[in-house]
Amino acid sequence: MTVNTGRLTTMTALLGLGALALTSCGSGDGSGDAGAAEPAGSETTESETTESEGGEDAASGSLTIWADANRAEVLTDVAEDFESDTGITVEIVQQDFEEIRDQFVSQVPTGEGPDIAVGAHDWLGVLVNNGVVAPVELGDAAAEFEEIAVDAWTYEGQTYGLPYSIENIALLRNTELAPEAPADFEEMIQMGEEAGTEYPFLVGLDPNESDPYHLYPFQTSFGAPVFGTAEDGSYDPSQLAMAEAGGEEFAGWLAEQGEAGVLNLNIDGDLALESFNDGNSPFFLTGPWNVTGAQDAGIDVAVDPIPAAGDQDAQPFAGVQGFFLSSQSENVLAASNFLINYVGTAEVQTALYETGGRAPALTESFEQALSEDEIVAGFGEVGAEAVPMPAIPEMGAVWDDWGSSQAAIIKGDGDPAELWQKMSQDISSAID
Repeated sequence: MTVNTGRLTTMTALLGLGALALTSCGSGDGSGDAGAAEPAGSETTESETTESEGGEDAASGSLTIWADANRAEVLTDVAEDFESDTGITVEIVQQDFEEIRDQFVSQVPTGEGPDIAVGAHDWLGVLVNNGVVAPVELGDAAAEFEEIAVDAWTYEGQTYGLPYSIENIALLRNTELAPEAPADFEEMIQMGEEAGTEYPFLVGLDPNESDPYHLYPFQTSFGAPVFGTAEDGSYDPSQLAMAEAGGEEFAGWLAEQGEAGVLNLNIDGDLALESFNDGNSPFFLTGPWNVTGAQDAGIDVAVDPIPAAGDQDAQPFAGVQGFFLSSQSENVLAASNFLINYVGTAEVQTALYETGGRAPALTESFEQALSEDEIVAGFGEVGAEAVPMPAIPEMGAVWDDWGSSQAAIIKGDGDPAELWQKMSQDISSAID
């Protein structure tokens, strides 16, 4: 594979600012400032540039990349092309995706971590605050990605990853039972009841923790996002927006749906999937990970926007996966070249999509996938209007109280508004 000439402007800028880039990737003091220190051995390191035969600067040395099994398969081919083009060796180390974040945080400060790792954007708060990641200078290439993908990987004004996929939930519809998409939540329930199935609508919940992630689009339709935003559009943890009137209205709606049996805490994700696949409901709120199972069960599936329960749009969370740089990398120029000019190409983004089944982050690949696959198109259209999962560390103080309070409200264990306000107070105290 040849280096993407459309991105050479970005790479030239990176190389021209080599000293600055190296400085930004040398933090190891745990302060959370990725640009605070010079890299170890900065006088003579593997990240120094050499003059290539073509007269252009090129980084030398080697790279180590952590990736899970699916991504590693695609990256192995990319690494071979990169090594052939640049002479820089690339070692792909397979890791359990669920362990990458914590291993990265613990190993990077010791100098044992990789140059690049795959991960999710909502890890950023932890990674940045531990000083283990460095900004990725996308430059002009940023405009080639879906806006939500770049926004998700932007933290405190800096972009920390090269995105490759967008994931979100949407409404699955059994077209035999419901030939048309519902306009809103009320119409969906009416259509479900008219279908004569056991359940008018399905969503997997937990008896003790509900599922704030899956119910979030209904919450946003009442104008109750979890956090407010600062002037730059980033989440502001000092603004617990769901504590306001829209949140109380949503709580009242939760209680109504629980009393009506529409939201059933005894139906978890596995049972919801099984029931949908057995034809026991026309509608299932879930992600792309459950589409194949439904199709294998003979369900003709359509993917629709999530119907609003309130008077605003229903916006789910979007999760964006990508690749981030170690703040201790001694070869940041080569790592940036690998990410921007190789992983950031349509060829590789499409290959990653074909392996993982998630909508690509690169607009060219995203639009191609949407034109070729109705399922991806459905999720992609919903995802384009979604909101990034908050990556700020304060989000860790939200989930437990949020879920347990939702469950209590659905079960009718008290006044919905009072339970919601108690939840909001507890979350605010935990954040403070």
